[in-house]
Amino acid sequence: MAAAHTQDTMRLPAELLYQQEIEVLKKEDKGDVPPGWQMSPRAVLTYITGGKAGKLDITPKYIGNRRLVEMAIATLVTDRALLLIGEPGTAKSWLSENLAAAVSGNSGLVVQGTAGTSEEQVRYSWNYAMLLANGPTPEALVRSPIMRAMEGGSVARFEEISRCASEVQDALISILSEKTVSVPELGNETSARKGFSIIATANTRDRGVNEMSAALKRRFNIIVLPAPSDLETELSIVKKRVSEIAASYELKASPPADEALLKVVTIFRELRSGMTLDRKEKLKSPAGVISTAEAISLLTNSMALAASFGSGEMTDEDLAAGLQGAIVKDDDKDKLVWKEYLDNVMKKRGSEWRGLYQACREMNE
Repeated sequence: MAAAHTQDTMRLPAELLYQQEIEVLKKEDKGDVPPGWQMSPRAVLTYITGGKAGKLDITPKYIGNRRLVEMAIATLVTDRALLLIGEPGTAKSWLSENLAAAVSGNSGLVVQGTAGTSEEQVRYSWNYAMLLANGPTPEALVRSPIMRAMEGGSVARFEEISRCASEVQDALISILSEKTVSVPELGNETSARKGFSIIATANTRDRGVNEMSAALKRRFNIIVLPAPSDLETELSIVKKRVSEIAASYELKASPPADEALLKVVTIFRELRSGMTLDRKEKLKSPAGVISTAEAISLLTNSMALAASFGSGEMTDEDLAAGLQGAIVKDDDKDKLVWKEYLDNVMKKRGSEWRGLYQACREMNE
């Protein structure tokens, strides 16, 4: 049954994607396992940052500051909730998903924060057909992902918490403080079992959407996930994720050459920082977010172009099409920023950049 499930699923949850690694880590685990967890904190760290479990190589799920991952895991050992903050594309959701998969074996208890997220999605709601027929009964109660996590002693995830209205955020305060959800209609309450925690994420670019209250912030341990600190780290992240996504989609194209990866990551880092890598020239930055996640998406889409409409080898034209879509979001302003970058930076970089420069110029005309 599980095999059939994996064959036709577009995107597997982390606990299925890395099922073998999780099983071996549990088997080889010699550490103390906290109540409600399926492996020790050290085994969770190995799962997230990579290493060995027996004879099996554990792939790193997060490439970055190891100490930040240790702090995140240590937070989940206590009764504190965890809040991951960062720019778009800093792997907040990916780290959240893999932490939940390693700790609880279930990353699917998720509340997706939007402007339309209601308090019922945080606490509980009702099956109204059953409610009208029989009144409030346990069978008519529709438990939120957070309530189900409390009952099972699992980790729940709350994505983009700052996008929710203040009353929705406030509904979390009593849950995080009291570790209970009261259901007055049934005259009872659900208390959290050991192992329950919440991992929330917030986007620093959206800080003005719905600023979190001080009362809510106090109930989280906050960890800021930085953008990749250097070119080599970002290159390794992009290369790894592009390879994984291409394999998942079964793209019939060759992986991007190291030279193509270097060019894309260089362009993104320079436009993001507003300065060339040698720090000799200041640049204008586009209005949109030029994140590592965007670079991964760009290269994956370029592979799909090469596989579907080309020879299977990624060309400068495939890359140029992806760059145009990733950088030029606000037509008037971004097009000018991109044109200046092409003429003032890329054009002057010599023969190895000439093909990409020409392809980008044609796309931008």
